[in-house]
Order: sequence, then structure tokens, then C-alpha cells
Amino acid sequence: MLNPLSQVSLERLRQRTSVKWREFPDDVLPLWVAEMDVDLCEPVKKALTDALELGDTGYPAGTAYPEALAAFAKRRWDWDLPVERTALVSDVMLGAVELIKLVSGPGAPVIVSPPVYPPFFLFVRSTGRAVVEAPLRGGRLDLDVIEWTFRHVKADRPVYLLCNPQNPTGAVHTAEELTALARLAGKYGVRVIADEIHAPVVSGNARFVPYLSIDPQGMSLMSASKGWNLAAMRAAVAISGTDELAKLPEEVSHGPSHFGTIAHAAALRDGGEWLDALLQGLDENRKLLKNLLTEHLPEIGYEPSEATFLAWLDCRAVSNDPAAFFLERGRVALMSGDGFGSGGAGHVRFNIGTSPEIITEAVRRMAASR
Repeated sequence: MLNPLSQVSLERLRQRTSVKWREFPDDVLPLWVAEMDVDLCEPVKKALTDALELGDTGYPAGTAYPEALAAFAKRRWDWDLPVERTALVSDVMLGAVELIKLVSGPGAPVIVSPPVYPPFFLFVRSTGRAVVEAPLRGGRLDLDVIEWTFRHVKADRPVYLLCNPQNPTGAVHTAEELTALARLAGKYGVRVIADEIHAPVVSGNARFVPYLSIDPQGMSLMSASKGWNLAAMRAAVAISGTDELAKLPEEVSHGPSHFGTIAHAAALRDGGEWLDALLQGLDENRKLLKNLLTEHLPEIGYEPSEATFLAWLDCRAVSNDPAAFFLERGRVALMSGDGFGSGGAGHVRFNIGTSPEIITEAVRRMAASR
């Protein structure tokens, strides 16, 4: 199968009306928000087209989505996902908020390990809860810091919000790391909720380990959104090792889109060949970006990641505000590291879910902007 990242021209991309292509003027290359520059894989397109032809535009029903996810999990990760302990939610972060409210005490803080996806801060604080940081070390979980934080957070049932695979570093947490985390969570009475939205987007050189395969007291949120570029079709699956999801408020189930559940189920069920081609293309893009930066911007720190379609660049040798610097001087839009918490300053997140030509032009502009 052809590389999905090489099939859409820049001219056609600029006709899109999503936020990635409308936030900045046309002279800017947008490599900031987590949208990929791909066309829909054919099974997803067919499932949606069939639904439209049927006028199947009502409310979602049934378990087709979690069943497709369970079959995908068995094939890819050899994990038996408990379909009977799932619930549909509108998206991963809104689902995370509902799970936090479900399993933690009123006002209990939420612990995160930055640098991490900015909505971990925004969504948690919108509920009136404090965010407590247990920063990564070298891009990976710092279990000593996590234990110290767990020990000193005094609250009724605090939560640790895990990003697995990690956004923005792309780290895939190992079974050993997750086992140690689960042990600490049990020891200190902390519930772990795992955002695993990037689980399908893992290099063949790494092994994704579902958190619930390690910790039966944990909770997870999964989605086909990132793996198949389905942000417009909102739907995600909450999964629990316990029966607690039955206690979610009824209105939570009203959020997912019927088209979302159709599209996500089709992707997981029939989109494996497309995903494999995407993963190969992403591996090639990681190598390309590394080579381009080594040649043209050696002062920028970057190590190709194990997962996601996002690259985390250390630009402290270039500017104190590199996102603004490269936007103003190079007309390249990258996501500022400032919103990712501790460890984010002086960094940018670069979206490699695009064509090699666009990556090459972006680095050329960045190098010329110095």
C-alpha cells in the first residue's frame, strides 16, 4: 500500500477548513496541531458513505466500537479488552474528566508528568481541581519523583493521569515502568487513568503495553482518532478493570457521534493495512527529520521517538520562544512547549504526520530564519 502521508498535495491541503489549515495565513506551513495530512482510509470512507446512503444519521447504539477495539487490541497487543467494562464517551479528554470525577474525592488533585499534552492542565483545572506535577526525567517516567509525589499528596483518592504513549516525547512506557507505577498507585491509594489515544501509532521497534493489562484497578481511554485522523468524528472508549463505569451519569453517553462510532469501528476493524503503511511512513519521516536537523540545525536537540506523529524539539540554543521565532522569521507554525508544563520551555512540538516534502521545506525555512 502507498504511504498515506505522500498522497495529498499542499495545494489540496490548503483547501481544507479544519483548524490546522485555517489558524494561520497561507504563507505559513502549519505543523502544530495534531492533525495528519492524509486522506481517509478506504474502509472508513466506505462505512461513512454507506451510512449516508442509508440515512443512518441518528444516535449511536450497541457495542460495535468497543468490540472492534477489543479485536484490534487482541491482534496488535495480545490483550483481552473487557468489552463488558467499557463505555462510549465523546472524546478522550472529556472522558478523562468524567473518570476523574467518578473515582476521586471532591476537589482531589490530579497528578501529571510533564512535559505533557496541554489539555491535561486545561481540562483538569476547568473542574476546579489542582494539578500536581511529577516531571519526567529524560523523557520517561521518574518513578522516584512519582513516589515522592504520591506520598506527599494528602487528599481523598487522588488521581494520576498517565499519557501512554507519551505526548509530546513519544515515549512508550515499558511493562516494567507500568508495573512499578501500578505498585506505587496501590501502595499510596492513587487511581491511575491512562490516556492511550496514541496507542495505535507505535513504531514496530517498540511494544505498546495497555495500562489495564498491568493494573486491574486502572482505567483507560482509547480512540481511533489519532491513528486514522478522525478528530472530526468524535468518539472514544472508556475502559475499566472494575465495574465502576456503570456509575457514569447517563448524559455522558449522549456525547459520542454516531458517525464517530461508525468511522472508528471501521478503522479498527478494517484499517490495519492502511495503518501499517502510515507507521512505515512515520518511521521514514522520523529519520528524515533527524537527518535534516543534523545537517541544517545541529543546535536543535531531537531524538526520533517510538510513537505518535509528533516530534519534540529542544530549541533552547536558538531562542527563548522558539515557536514565535520560527513563525515570525520562517513562517513555520509549531506548537510552543510552554503549555506542556515543566520541561516545556524552549521546546516546540513538530507534527511529522505530513509529507516528506513539507517536512523538508519546514526545516529549510527554520534554518534560513536564524
